[in-house]
Amino acid sequence: MSDPSVVSLVHLGCARNLIDSELILGRLSERGLMISGGLEGAGTVVINTCSFIGPARAESEAAINEQLERKANGEIERVVVAGCLVQRYRRDLTESFPAVDLFAEISDYRGLASAIADMATGKTTPAYLEAGGLRAPERDAARLLATPRSYANLRISHGCDHECSFCTIPSIRGPHRSKRLVDLVSEAEELVGSGVRELVLVAEDSTAWGRDMELELPQLVEALAETDGVERVRVMYAYPNRFPWELTTLLREHPNVATYLDIPIQHTATPMLRAMRRAGSGEVVKRTLGRLQEEVPGITIRTTLLMGFPGETDEDVEEVIQLVRDHKLSRVGAFTYSQEEGTHAATLEGIVPQEVAEERHAAVLEARDAVLEEAQAARLGERFEVIVDEGSERTGTAVARAEWDAPEVDLFARIEAEGLSAGDIVQVEAVGLDEHCNHVCELVEG
Repeated sequence: MSDPSVVSLVHLGCARNLIDSELILGRLSERGLMISGGLEGAGTVVINTCSFIGPARAESEAAINEQLERKANGEIERVVVAGCLVQRYRRDLTESFPAVDLFAEISDYRGLASAIADMATGKTTPAYLEAGGLRAPERDAARLLATPRSYANLRISHGCDHECSFCTIPSIRGPHRSKRLVDLVSEAEELVGSGVRELVLVAEDSTAWGRDMELELPQLVEALAETDGVERVRVMYAYPNRFPWELTTLLREHPNVATYLDIPIQHTATPMLRAMRRAGSGEVVKRTLGRLQEEVPGITIRTTLLMGFPGETDEDVEEVIQLVRDHKLSRVGAFTYSQEEGTHAATLEGIVPQEVAEERHAAVLEARDAVLEEAQAARLGERFEVIVDEGSERTGTAVARAEWDAPEVDLFARIEAEGLSAGDIVQVEAVGLDEHCNHVCELVEG
């Protein structure tokens, strides 16, 4: 018989959502509930959902149905659904999934933990928890980290002020609100105190951090990089408009700031950028990437591209592919357009057939892979520093990352060496490539 006081969490979605999952786990732990690392043995399953695009929504709904089936079979007692899907569709979900025991909108999750604790003791609880407004940009409470001790995500703000025609995030997360610098330094100190070596800065729009407080992102990055115990700061989700160019000095010169920037451009054809309601033109995008590469020699630029948007032509796609080649973009995430209810893009004509969108998506990734293989091969024989994400205690092989690879979304270095633990910082030499272009490395003694 499963124990309702033993809780397991199913996490879906991005790094920002992972922080919410860690906050949920932290609040559950504070209420004395036992957290299970797997689904077996848990009596209550919490699903932290994603609702960014159609495939993410489908994955969330499939996860809900899977756990409801387990409940019907008597394997678990309760199913709890939280996060973006609830925030987007609110009480409509109670009609779609009547067997779910509790729904919770995005909040600080104290109410969620209290309700689960009450359910475990047989108390009557509400079936739906409203957030009561947007989450304040306050210091996050203690989290139960789901990442290895080598890195942790640090959310620097909430929400987004942009009106990209394809995106539902502002309707889910609200307008941009920066967290205070002093609070973020405090969070960083807490994370470092738990053994974290690398801070991965995440937000819906990290470029906008501080502007609602008459500050700019470089001030935060420098403060975090100077925090005792921080070995590496990495900036993700930097919107290209109004880019704070003082950041390039830190990217180029500060030893604790990764020479890396995630800057999602979505497209480079001006008609597509206009239809997407993105700021700037294709020429502005190219100049931005060129300036970054000029001001920060050796920078790794990661970007995201959206293919198959309404009205996209073959010529538009060729422009994207040429951009990948010209700027040697080896870290590229691409996805096909998903028509989302309530967005301006859903009203546009010129829908691209799905099979055509997928062909264009594949063509972009093929160009990316050619650049990637060349870039990885060029580092063979090179020695560099890595942070270990997975130790070699069990398998004799450690998994690590250099500064040009972000966790989860990029590549890694495989090290055949005994005695390495997560969080170790070591020097390695790249001696080969595996079938996915990850570096195979040897440990450099001393």
